[in-house]
Amino acid sequence: MHKSVKDFLAEILKGKIILIGMGNTLRRDDGFGCRLIESIKDKVSSLCIDAGTAPENYFGVIAKENPDTVLFIDTMHMEKKPGDYDVFKKEDILRNGMTTHNISPAMLIEYLEKRTKADIYLMGVQPQNIFFGEELSARLSNTLRELSGIIINILGAKKNA
Repeated sequence: MHKSVKDFLAEILKGKIILIGMGNTLRRDDGFGCRLIESIKDKVSSLCIDAGTAPENYFGVIAKENPDTVLFIDTMHMEKKPGDYDVFKKEDILRNGMTTHNISPAMLIEYLEKRTKADIYLMGVQPQNIFFGEELSARLSNTLRELSGIIINILGAKKNA
């Protein structure tokens, strides 16, 4: 893990930022990325996109915005405890490709690199339960509150800087 995820996020979230939540809100913890976007979208000045299970539908919007930084947020199988999270650089994503979705992270990165000069990152959260249902597990609910606070704190500070 990097220094601390909070410090790493403060370091990488710079310039024009797009935050993209991915997931299926009908499969409990798999909807984490979407729920995180929902919890911060009205509290930060960055563009927040709930891409659901089809992030490729937002490629045009992302490219048109020409961001400096893109942060995807999704559940990932990382062999960690449920609710644990980390932020991965492009090289890590391409090497591991650990996502709970069918879309290839390499495809996302390749497309965006061709159309923007953005630094691309993926925040992965270890799910506990991705069976059918709409509620996050207790552990991921706690992680949601924690990460919402961290991101709002960082982007709020940057907004006023």
